[in-house]
Order: sequence, then structure tokens, then C-alpha cells
Amino acid sequence: MNKLLKLLEEDGRLTPDQLAVMLGKEIGDIKQMIDEYEKEGVILGYQAMIDWDKTDRECVNALIELKVTPQRDRGFDRVAEKIYNYPEVRSLYLMSGGFDLAVMIEGKTMKEVALFVAQKIAPMDAIVSTATHFVLCKYKDKGIIYGTKEVDERGNSPV
Repeated sequence: MNKLLKLLEEDGRLTPDQLAVMLGKEIGDIKQMIDEYEKEGVILGYQAMIDWDKTDRECVNALIELKVTPQRDRGFDRVAEKIYNYPEVRSLYLMSGGFDLAVMIEGKTMKEVALFVAQKIAPMDAIVSTATHFVLCKYKDKGIIYGTKEVDERGNSPV
């Protein structure tokens, strides 16, 4: 049921009771559907979206683009598996266009991110080239808008 999945994707805190009312279903049916989705790997997990800029935690996010030589019989999978097993890697995507893989990583400093790329990613045999882009400001991520809009008290419109 795509409606159930969409509601959970938008707010993972919704209870089976709330979902049942919203979808006009029985609570037991909703619980069963969620259990099945979890067992099948359709629902992979539940996470809170945190605006770390509003905390005292220091972190740097970067997008690393990689040109990769595909491996015989495994394509990009073997290289991707090596990369996604590093704890610094938050996301990894196979892409079309000028680069093959896009890697989102997190580190404490720009230097730490640069060293990670230079020491762990770039030396891999299959990696042809890298391009590192540091995230300077998050405006929207996974459908969630970051920050608060300032209101101009003269006209009540966002600044």
C-alpha cells in the first residue's frame, strides 16, 4: 500500500492507530502490513532528521564524485561495497553522467574529509578520479526544509 509507505516516510512517528484512522483500515491490518514491509526490506529503518547546525556538534559534509573502472563480472558493486562499509560514508549512489558514483561523507573537519578521500578512496585500484565538494549550507534534505524563515515585520513576508 503506497499510501501507508508515503505516510511513514513523511513521519515515522505515526502510530498504527493514527495510520489506521488516516487510511480507513483496521489497526491489526496496519501492524501486519508494517511487519511485512520490514521483513521484506521495503522499510529499511526509521530515523530522525537533525539540524546539527543548531547543536554544538561540529561536522563537515561533502559530496565526492568518483570515476570508476567497473570490475569484471561485478560492475560497480564490488567498489561500492568497499566504499559504503566505511563509517564516514552516509550515502552512496550509482549515477549517470560524467561521474559513476556519488558519495556523501561526514567528518569532523575539512582536513579529515580530505584525508579520507586521499588515503582511503583515491588509492583504490578501480578509482580513476575524484572530485570533492564541501556542503556549505543545507537548505533542504529528504524533503525537510532546514532553518527558520525570518519574517520582515513590516510586510510579514519571509526575508
